[in-house]
Amino acid sequence: MSRGDLTEAEWRILKGLLPIEPENRGRGRRPEQNRAVINGILWRLRCGAPWRDVPPKYGSWNTIYRRFRRWSEAGVWETVAVMLAEVMADSGHYSIDSTTVRAHVSAAGGKGGLIGALLAARGAGSPVSFTAWQIPSDDRSPSI
Repeated sequence: MSRGDLTEAEWRILKGLLPIEPENRGRGRRPEQNRAVINGILWRLRCGAPWRDVPPKYGSWNTIYRRFRRWSEAGVWETVAVMLAEVMADSGHYSIDSTTVRAHVSAAGGKGGLIGALLAARGAGSPVSFTAWQIPSDDRSPSI
């Protein structure tokens, strides 16, 4: 198993969310090899490399690409995202990601308007930061 590949626990959760492939569907990787395909998709998304550069240990780049596209069109990734969010919420695990992308006001490509005024007012490119906390049910004082 390589760095970034699915662990056994992650795979157990994910494999039940993938569509069931028909047995007589023809050529290509069998459904029991979906784990390698998912790892190939994750590798490509993590690295940002072209599909053709996916390492052969995950299978044919074309198979990985076609399965990714087919599952995207079928809405599988949305289902997976919703289910994982529910699992995380039920288990009490939360994750908040704050990303900063610095850009000049003119980088948006449009002329002026509301968004230009808002960007200029906050010093375009300044980092966005926020704090999140959970309010306990017994009292209303926030705890960070």
